[in-house]
Amino acid sequence: MLKLRLYFKDYIKESILGPLFKLLEATLELFVPIVIAAIIDIGITNNDKTYIINMCLILLGLGIVGLVFSITAQYYAAKAAVGTVTKLKHKLFSHIQSFSFTELDSIGTSTLITRMTSDMNQLQTGINLTLRLLLRSPFVVFGAMIMAFTIDTKSALIFTVAIPILSIVVFGIIVWCIPLYKTVQEKLDKVLGLTRENLTGVRVIRSFCKEADEINDFENKNEELTKMQKHVGSISSLLNPITLVIINIAIIALIYTGAIQVEAGIISQGAVVALYNYMSQILVELIKLANLIITITKSVASGNRIQAVLEINSDSKQINSVTDDISTDNIVEFNNVTLRYKNAGGDSLQNISFKVKHGETIGIIGGTGSGKSSLVNLIPRFYDATAGEVIVNGINVVDYPVENLRDKIGIVPQKAVLFKGTIRENIQWGKNKALDEEIYEALSIAQVKEVVDSKGGLDYEIEQGGRNLSGGQKQRLTIARAVVKKPEILILDDSTSALDFATDAALRKAIRELSYCPTVFIVSQRTSSIQYADNIIVLDDGIMVGMGKHDKLLQSCQVYREIYNSQFKKESE
Repeated sequence: MLKLRLYFKDYIKESILGPLFKLLEATLELFVPIVIAAIIDIGITNNDKTYIINMCLILLGLGIVGLVFSITAQYYAAKAAVGTVTKLKHKLFSHIQSFSFTELDSIGTSTLITRMTSDMNQLQTGINLTLRLLLRSPFVVFGAMIMAFTIDTKSALIFTVAIPILSIVVFGIIVWCIPLYKTVQEKLDKVLGLTRENLTGVRVIRSFCKEADEINDFENKNEELTKMQKHVGSISSLLNPITLVIINIAIIALIYTGAIQVEAGIISQGAVVALYNYMSQILVELIKLANLIITITKSVASGNRIQAVLEINSDSKQINSVTDDISTDNIVEFNNVTLRYKNAGGDSLQNISFKVKHGETIGIIGGTGSGKSSLVNLIPRFYDATAGEVIVNGINVVDYPVENLRDKIGIVPQKAVLFKGTIRENIQWGKNKALDEEIYEALSIAQVKEVVDSKGGLDYEIEQGGRNLSGGQKQRLTIARAVVKKPEILILDDSTSALDFATDAALRKAIRELSYCPTVFIVSQRTSSIQYADNIIVLDDGIMVGMGKHDKLLQSCQVYREIYNSQFKKESE
């Protein structure tokens, strides 16, 4: 949490002025009981109406000036809190963007969302209240005690007993609650994660009639969160009643002592009223402080969770030592590459070696879970090889600046992801400020131009996730997004699964005829999609069991032959 202080550096002035104006307002508040005591002892006792009116005007003036100080303090505190958290959000979002896929898989999407939203809001509230009240409340408490001593030393001794007892109670409960609030946020992560899964997978859940199971699962996790929140709430709720009991006992002792001294003529009635007001001020401020501490406890727990993410160093090291490609016949090389995902029980890829020349088309096929997507994900360095080397244009991918490497690559992932916005805006993800002519050319190559025209052109609004498009339309638009940048390497990761055979064939023909001759990797379950590739890589359980052209593999590779026969061979044969 302390490491987050550096985000305050642009708001030092606001962080000083906020508490300062709050202390000025508190100082004025401490004079109010003195004025009231004077009204009682002088104005009312002497029936001096003019004096009473003048003192009331002074009270009104103290209130107005105090209000101005309070509003000013609120302005500076809010500016510092909002500004600091805004900077922190930008930093956290930027830091998350630097994470490798491995880190994102390990941390989890739901907890990152919680830390970007709930934890940030909690931290902002904590900073705001801290700047306004953390100094004010103790200042009023000890200021009231000092003012009480100026009125009557014997009565003020009651303050010196009550305040330490209250402090022990307040800070004891704080220490108890801090780790519990961290647990609450962790359970909130689980509820958020489950909610996110249900919203993104609602069609699958309904298809398999799993609504009741998901509702039951949600209720269980929500019940765990509720129980923990109730547990923490029951502890933190002890603050108010305990402080009230202690303060009321102190007030009883104060009134009893004051009454005896008034009867003996030692102090005036106004002095007793002033002492009572000071004790009431202490009561109000301690209740504020107790509630503030609960909020600060939550914000500290949230701040620590945010800091924990910021302290994660990406394992995707960016050496950035090379900017120029090396002249070589091979654009992509795999040299004894092995990949094991973090915390996995076995290797996803084992000892993969092959070379790809410029302009070649490479097909990749294999059974489900054979490692096809894992292989192509190593080229843009979404994951780093556990062993071996992945080389692009003669340079190991770990030696490239990541941005330079990915500028060479256009990739269409298995899951077609589109963002809310126009078709033009979605295609321009591939190439910023791409002209309409370039976009239409990419749409034609992706066999989706007619669809776009039928929907009214490039200004057609796509809903979040492409909900208003079919699966095939989404796939073709994501292909156009990759093609528009004219990459050296084009990776189609099973991105034509929703297309009919004719459209798939037309797409592959258009890609083969591209003037800039990209190197194309086609991952597919269909042998028809890759049978005309220059080379076909066959994977089986992470092992490359064959590589060559279609006819050769039919003769030499049993796995490829089985896949082909399952799709094309007639039962009678």
